[in-house]
Amino acid sequence: MKVSADAMTLYAVTDTAWTGPKTLMEQVKEALDGGITFLQLREKNLSEEDFLQEALEMKQLADKYEVPFVINDNIEVALKSGADGVHVGQDDMPVGEVRKFLGDDKIIGVSAHNVEEAVKAEKGGADYLGVGAVCATPTKTDASVVSLEEMKKICDTVSIPVVAIGGIKENNIMNLKGTNVDGAAVVSAIFGAENIKEASQTLLETVRRMKEEA
Repeated sequence: MKVSADAMTLYAVTDTAWTGPKTLMEQVKEALDGGITFLQLREKNLSEEDFLQEALEMKQLADKYEVPFVINDNIEVALKSGADGVHVGQDDMPVGEVRKFLGDDKIIGVSAHNVEEAVKAEKGGADYLGVGAVCATPTKTDASVVSLEEMKKICDTVSIPVVAIGGIKENNIMNLKGTNVDGAAVVSAIFGAENIKEASQTLLETVRRMKEEA
């Protein structure tokens, strides 16, 4: 298995909407200092050149902390930056095609919303699943909410790691208890925090507790 269940524990997804006085790299470094276990760079509005530059810099940073680093959607940037892999949605290129481009060594994560999509992704060669949205989220206003029952069904059906995503904050992580999910993917709960390092530490402890008590 290319990615462990432990690596899913606290999965951070970047969002430049939350950058203020600090740069994105400064924010990411604070999150890494706080103990995030997985990092995804998501950019929707940058030019290919700027995206690649950002990815190259972030890859170096993630390597220092030995944290897996993937790119959202963009296979070209993932390849050119030397990222550990890519995360794709249901409307992006099928996972089997992505694998042809990336080769066998790279991590491929796939978004899933139900058991059928989850099984198809695993059969296609996905290394982990991002399942959600588990709560309503301002990051993806069009995302439909996945029930905790469906989340548990997915986790019990597939053998690859599963991370819950969508509207997850410190105060609702424990709701995931009993679903057998491997971790939580967060955006604003980390990058929207005043103290990113502290927020990451607290989230990591909370997710670990949720997993232990399940």
